[in-house]
Amino acid sequence: MSKISKLFKGGSSSGSSSSSSSKSKHHRSKGGPSPQEAIHRLRETEEMLTKKQEYLEKRIEQEVATAKKHGTKNKRGTAALQALKRKKRLEQQLTQIDGTLSTIEFQREALENSHTNTEVLKNMGFAAKAMKQVHENMDIDKIDDLMQDITEQQDVAREISEAISGPFGEQFDEDELLAELEELEQEDLKENMKSMGGLPSVPSSKLPSSRPSRATTKKRVEDDDDVRMLASWGT
Repeated sequence: MSKISKLFKGGSSSGSSSSSSSKSKHHRSKGGPSPQEAIHRLRETEEMLTKKQEYLEKRIEQEVATAKKHGTKNKRGTAALQALKRKKRLEQQLTQIDGTLSTIEFQREALENSHTNTEVLKNMGFAAKAMKQVHENMDIDKIDDLMQDITEQQDVAREISEAISGPFGEQFDEDELLAELEELEQEDLKENMKSMGGLPSVPSSKLPSSRPSRATTKKRVEDDDDVRMLASWGT
């Protein structure tokens, strides 16, 4: 009984190991390949199909050359027809490869964009966590108090600057100083007039008018007329 139980135990252990290995394989298949691996394989497939394209294009050129070589007028016209048939089949394969390449290229570009977006979001999330960690040590109330303190200190510094740059000593009224200066100038002017003998006296008699009277002007005009008349007689 012990040997049989050992046998069953061994079988169960082997079965459990096989089941665990199958589970691990299933887990790997469920996880799938990474985006980099998938993109790499798609690129390899594109390269393989591109080489296949080049091969088919060369084969098509060869079949066309064969068809031209034999031609329909030749007794071996069947060889030309066979070459054309092979060319048609090769062209169909080439068309299929073109469609497959377009599909693979579209899939690769979509996968690359998805991978790029995933990396961008991952980095943005990482930056958001870092920012959150930085802000955890900050208190909004403390920041407001700090800004108020800074504003108050700036006001104090401004008042100190104004006090230092302001006029020092006694301050006088400029209007009073200007009035006193005007009085001094008047006194100086009076002293100068006294030293010159004072102002000239105003004459008591009426001064003759500088403008001639009408009668005088009329007499001068008549005299001028007489002179012109005598001059005309003389000529």
